[in-house]
Amino acid sequence: MGDSTVEQVSSPALRTERLDGVVVLHLDDGKVNALSTELIAAIRAEIDAADADPDVGAVVLHGREGKFCAGFDLSVMNTGDVDAISTLVSDGGDLVRAIYGSGVPTVAACTGHALAAGALLLLACDLRIGGDAPAKIGMNEVAIKMVLPPWAITIAAERLSRRHLQRALANARLTDQAGAVDAGFLDEVVPADRVLDVAIERATEMANTLDRRAYAGTVRTLRGEVLATMERQIAADRESKSAPTH
Repeated sequence: MGDSTVEQVSSPALRTERLDGVVVLHLDDGKVNALSTELIAAIRAEIDAADADPDVGAVVLHGREGKFCAGFDLSVMNTGDVDAISTLVSDGGDLVRAIYGSGVPTVAACTGHALAAGALLLLACDLRIGGDAPAKIGMNEVAIKMVLPPWAITIAAERLSRRHLQRALANARLTDQAGAVDAGFLDEVVPADRVLDVAIERATEMANTLDRRAYAGTVRTLRGEVLATMERQIAADRESKSAPTH
């Protein structure tokens, strides 16, 4: 789809590719694509840049082979440092909210496992494309002795199927990519080697057919109440320095 430009950004785990009016964010930390403070900031900066660039019509968030994102950085989450954990989780909440409230459409290219905060990234995107390869998708916090922060429950309740909400959150049920469509984590499953191509195709279609101003205005109205609730919840978490309960 035309010439592309590839850039390395502020995190070594993220590089950007510009394909005409679509920006592709490639996540690859060589491991499980855990969300560190650095990676969260780098993704957020790219989302903000896309919002500010009138030539960007859509964004694709793409994982590495077999792994979309396995959640927050365990080197922080397992320290017992409540301030550090709270900051990381709240920063993650800000990122999820920024993607969900973005003025340009976002498409997830889910290349494999998407757990905890990784599943929340899926919920933040307009359209989620998964592959037909084995993968675990879902929010397993309760199984690992953590209570989901309120902002995470807010967006999960908004985007997951009502039939699956209790099992997905309270029962920490994980599913494969096909089951993730029924639950609401994904919209479409395609051959595994086509995930990125299809995500770019869908993003290009939206970039070419949706009016940016009309899209942004509709998002503000359609998602405004949820975004405002998430903003209040994240601010309250930062104020109280509350970390997910272990």
